[in-house]
Amino acid sequence: MSAGVGVNVGTGTASGTDLTGRAAVVTGSGRGLGRAYARALAAAGAGIVVNDVDADAAQATVDAIVADGGAAVAVVAPVGPTETADRLVAAAVEEFGRLDVLVTNAGVLRDRVLWKTSDEDFDLVVDTHLRGTFTTARAAAVRMREQGEGGRIVLVGSPAGQHGNFGQTSYAAAKAGIVAMARTWSLELARAGITVNAVVPTAITAMTATIPVYAEVAAAYDRGEPLPRVVRQEHALGGPEDVAPLVVWLASDASAGVTGQAIGIGGDKLSLYSVPQEVGLTFREGGWTADAIAEAWEAGFAPHQQPSGITLPPLDA
Repeated sequence: MSAGVGVNVGTGTASGTDLTGRAAVVTGSGRGLGRAYARALAAAGAGIVVNDVDADAAQATVDAIVADGGAAVAVVAPVGPTETADRLVAAAVEEFGRLDVLVTNAGVLRDRVLWKTSDEDFDLVVDTHLRGTFTTARAAAVRMREQGEGGRIVLVGSPAGQHGNFGQTSYAAAKAGIVAMARTWSLELARAGITVNAVVPTAITAMTATIPVYAEVAAAYDRGEPLPRVVRQEHALGGPEDVAPLVVWLASDASAGVTGQAIGIGGDKLSLYSVPQEVGLTFREGGWTADAIAEAWEAGFAPHQQPSGITLPPLDA
């Protein structure tokens, strides 16, 4: 956060993770990670606007929150369109009188290698993840700035956006863009006391269960069996409930000095991603020729070439 900029979100305490009196919107919160975020925020005291395209799933999350003694309302609509973003903010204001926290979790997958990716699949993923994050964050920022009491915007990235991943052109591109937006908005909204961070989660979900290497792990998790250490630590995989505490912390006063960060969490692992940096550089008076670049590359840059993709240890380690 910029020096001298303080944050005062809502009517809660000056420190700690109590969210009593706050209102939060969580997109894509009918199931999986989004549902875990919504329930954890509600357990911390926040009123929740649950969003999903599946009305039954959204209502199930609302019912679970209410059963636990919390307050929630559902908005069934796909993220991406500006009208959905406006509806979500309006629902928070109408139901709870304010908006303090936005979590942009909604997303879809259409995994294909580049030459098999259709325009329609690419557009759907980008519209949901990237445009959906943009429109909802814009609407939330307008409301938070009008309230004049700061706020919290928590975006959801992915390891695919940090490293690239085979078959995930649109998903990786959108998730990388989301982290870039978090860093940019942290600068633009600092004066208003609004922090913006990106969570980079890993967890066993319905999506994870479709990955062949994790099929048995997911089945064991569903049976309630404890996950092996290599899964929880080296693969950073636990349940959605293992990710949710980071969202609660980022939504709270306890994280007031944290903004513009990409923070990974999953299983037993918590991590902080760096901003891309120059790992090698040199100069040539008068500029470069192609032959000079070839020579300089082998001499000084080749040892610093960066890997692509996500590398994990074998599960039988």
